[in-house]
Amino acid sequence: MTDASAPSSTPAADKPTLPDRLSVDPKSPHHVAAIFEHDIGIRFNGKERFDVEEYCISEGWIRVPVGKTVDRKGKPITVKLKGAVEAFYR
Repeated sequence: MTDASAPSSTPAADKPTLPDRLSVDPKSPHHVAAIFEHDIGIRFNGKERFDVEEYCISEGWIRVPVGKTVDRKGKPITVKLKGAVEAFYR
């Protein structure tokens, strides 16, 4: 907490570049495990979201779970929301 001079929003040299599309599901082809070693944030339409399952910056959408509903394999049912997407390191 004493290191207030270093802004946390600027990515350091040791952090990988955030991809255009990223998923939290390890079985997805868009999952990059090295990204999840760091704390990332998603800003959707100007507000930070904490429940994003997948995003695509170039196409402008995110996938978020619909309540606590899950499919037969235990994965959350998601809905795609369209808007301005920004990914960043916290």
